[in-house]
Amino acid sequence: MTEPTAALRTVANNVRAARQRAGLSLEELGRRAQVSKGALVALEKAQGNPNLATLVRLADTLGVSVSDLMQGPPEGRVRIVAADTVAPLWTGERGSEARLMLTTSTPGPVEVWRWRLEPGEDYPSHPHQAGVVETVSVTSGRMTLVVDGTEHSLGAGHTATFNGDAPHTYRGAGTETCHLIMTVHLPPTPAPTPGREP
Repeated sequence: MTEPTAALRTVANNVRAARQRAGLSLEELGRRAQVSKGALVALEKAQGNPNLATLVRLADTLGVSVSDLMQGPPEGRVRIVAADTVAPLWTGERGSEARLMLTTSTPGPVEVWRWRLEPGEDYPSHPHQAGVVETVSVTSGRMTLVVDGTEHSLGAGHTATFNGDAPHTYRGAGTETCHLIMTVHLPPTPAPTPGREP
């Protein structure tokens, strides 16, 4: 049996801690997030390889960001992240990929993602929790953004924003690779109730 990577151990610890803070059993978290109990048990033991959809469902259910599940403690006032040091959380069959670069540590956190979409390849996303807002800025190429069944064509220099609580899909369009920056604006984390442990 291979030794789990440091990144997988961090995810395992963060998922377990967030689940315990939320007061959820493995069964209840699995039911709410639509993830099997077996997959959750494996994840909390730093086994397996959770995909982006699973991490997003767990983060939404636990009321945290995907970064909260993936990152260790903060390293200082300024954090600089190089794209080539971040493993993709999603890769498509044609070479598309999505990398979560970082998340701001503010009351309403913002995730910053780098995406590469190859022509004709798409990534469908389930609806997120209410209050999540996504913004897509295309830096080169073309893409089609589908929100709640309606298609929107975006080219280099275009930025679009939408409420993430509707089904949405990112699709590469045209004949060249599309590069984009996506931000996910998460609702503020509620303050702990006085008299209760955080």
